Amino acid sequence: MSLMICRNISLSYEHNIVLSDLSFEVNAGDYLCIVGENGSGKSTLVKALLSLKNVGKGDIILGDGLLQKQIGYLPQQTLVQKDFPASVWEVVLSGTLNTKRMLPFYTKSDKEKALFHMERLGIAGLKNRCYRELSGGQQQRVLLARALCAAKKLILLDEPVSGLDPLVSSELYEQIKKINEDGITVIMVSHDIQSAVNYASHILHLHNRPLFFGRTSDYVKSEIGRLFLGGERNV
Repeated sequence: MSLMICRNISLSYEHNIVLSDLSFEVNAGDYLCIVGENGSGKSTLVKALLSLKNVGKGDIILGDGLLQKQIGYLPQQTLVQKDFPASVWEVVLSGTLNTKRMLPFYTKSDKEKALFHMERLGIAGLKNRCYRELSGGQQQRVLLARALCAAKKLILLDEPVSGLDPLVSSELYEQIKKINEDGITVIMVSHDIQSAVNYASHILHLHNRPLFFGRTSDYVKSEIGRLFLGGERNV
């Protein structure tokens, strides 16, 4: 079942076209990794998928009853965000705000959901800690739990391991893989093509236009895949 379909979209930034003729489809259970060099259009595409940017041409269609507000989002962190003076509990619980209507308070269900995802990611013990006092890896797990509180079927992760050391990055990749195996569809933006092919079911490789879209097993055999991966590889 298709959760998201992009049909021949073109995107501009400051009146310059940064991405053109892009079509791809994300189905329930997929783990799509969007890769490409700086300036290839990845960040602009993320904004469009979140309806934070208008599409110049083409269409982005949500399917299977998915609503825009039900997409969990983990953005790239800024220095200001890393220094956010709130408790871990407050940050994670705020992820439920996407699905609330006009209620001025958190419900029992909201709190149960937040605690469930904190336990799922092994951060329940950090509940009362100040977010800005955590390590980079702990902060990313907190933000991932927050994104899961907002998500119904799909999470979008923008460079989730940026700035993390290799061991912490590996642990976070494994957690994201487990989330996907548990039934949440994942779209992840990454510079790390090597890790992308280890975890993702599908690859979208951009360079201001789509260079490849398809299954990871086909990507590693493709000309563009071999070029960026540095030779033959089995998955």
